[in-house]
Amino acid sequence: MDHSTSPSAPARRTRRIVIVSLAITGAAIAAFGPVDAVLKILSMPLHRPVWHVWVGTFNGVALITVAALPLAALAVWALARRRSVSGTTPARAWRTSLAEVGMVYGTVPWVWMIMLPGDEAGAVMSLVPLRDLLTMDTGQVVGNLLVFAALGFLAPLRFGALASVPRVLALGAGCSVLVEAAQYVLRLDRVSSVDDVLLNAAGAGLAALASRRWWRATATASSDRPGHLAAGHPSTP
Repeated sequence: MDHSTSPSAPARRTRRIVIVSLAITGAAIAAFGPVDAVLKILSMPLHRPVWHVWVGTFNGVALITVAALPLAALAVWALARRRSVSGTTPARAWRTSLAEVGMVYGTVPWVWMIMLPGDEAGAVMSLVPLRDLLTMDTGQVVGNLLVFAALGFLAPLRFGALASVPRVLALGAGCSVLVEAAQYVLRLDRVSSVDDVLLNAAGAGLAALASRRWWRATATASSDRPGHLAAGHPSTP
């Protein structure tokens, strides 16, 4: 048996996860328009460097997110190095660290933006399915699909208990319900809509499908470990 290819398989899987994660980030940026338009939007807070402009507007949050990318990369490196020193294999250390940081980095800015005050008069709740969806433009639909996409893509890679599309759908729906309820309770002048919940959950589920080949491979590798077999899954003689 050739053992030289086995150690490289997790490394190749980790590289593919990194590439797909970067592709999703690029697609999210491209969804907002041409590159020059994105750069123009991101530069707007620099013309008025007031704290409210930075933390209280979509443009400010987007600029902070872009500026925090090097810090996120540094956090991934630091966590992976710490795990490697403690005995974790390098491929697993990088995969776990990327999943943890990616879930936070790819989700917090979206939740931050949808928790900013809107332009509706008071708290509005819409509980009729698909009614608001018919009035949404493409940007709203894409934005709602991306809110928990990073969570849906990376959570099954980090937590074995979430390695299931229905569970990721439930996680996305639960998180969305909490956000929509917070919008209503805090009276953020936004519409708390059941269609937002449906789109947020769908985005998480679609992202989980996109990463399925990797978290299924990880689950299979974990089940084949000697410790797992000894814990109640004896191999056939």
